Amino acid sequence: MMSIGPFPVKIVGVFAAILLAWLVTRAVAKRLADVSPKLAGAVLFDAVFWGVIAARLGYIAQWWEDYFATPMSMLAIGDGGYSWWIGVPAALAFAWWRTRTMRVRRPVLTGIATGVAAWFTTGLVVGLLHHSPPLPELHLATLEEQPISLLSYQGRPTVVNLWATWCPPCRREMPVFEQAQAAFPGVNIVMVNQGESAQQAQAFLESQGLTLSDVLLDPFSRTMHAVGARALPTTLFFDAEGQLVDSHMGELTMASFKSNMSRHFAQSAQLATDEE
Repeated sequence: MMSIGPFPVKIVGVFAAILLAWLVTRAVAKRLADVSPKLAGAVLFDAVFWGVIAARLGYIAQWWEDYFATPMSMLAIGDGGYSWWIGVPAALAFAWWRTRTMRVRRPVLTGIATGVAAWFTTGLVVGLLHHSPPLPELHLATLEEQPISLLSYQGRPTVVNLWATWCPPCRREMPVFEQAQAAFPGVNIVMVNQGESAQQAQAFLESQGLTLSDVLLDPFSRTMHAVGARALPTTLFFDAEGQLVDSHMGELTMASFKSNMSRHFAQSAQLATDEE
């Protein structure tokens, strides 16, 4: 998992692209007569704001059944649920409309274009340089305290969720994984508890009325170290060959989980949909 400090590199890349867009907007504005760099920068930030709102609403519309089933999940903006193919055109459209009576259109549109180009380029470079770690070879234990190897799940797409009972977002997303285990029988969804005993994990599951399979114990949190996870919850998506194809730090909603499934495990996701 690539990160800069406690922040995923994807998030850092987005903020870096916005900063670059602002700097370019102001630089272009300064080169033009009678154009306020401050006003141009303000319009850019307005465009970014409305672009993000449009991206979120577009994503909610795409997965509306899951979001409307649990309306509060719409507010879980950390779930990664944004349709940027809607957000970027929306930001450009807002900037074009907002600058219809201003002389800042050129610097604002130039800034947006630069930021978007930098964001896509950074994503491509990171993708080329990033080495995806395999499913770690770790010997863990079941809730019955029977030994089990994490590699025993290789051969099918596997989702590994790292969690603990003291972690509020872990607790909130547990029903998502309970539902996912039923919805995607062709995918291993493995819940690896970090740093706690079988009694602690079992007591929590029973108190919440959760019926989860493949709950494993990692009392020394070796899985976090092996995959480079910096916080809980962390969810890792491995393909059938055991190669990491995606990761998410923070709480997942059912919509964002299904989105990841459709992007990386399309066949398994489609089979589940057909069975429903």
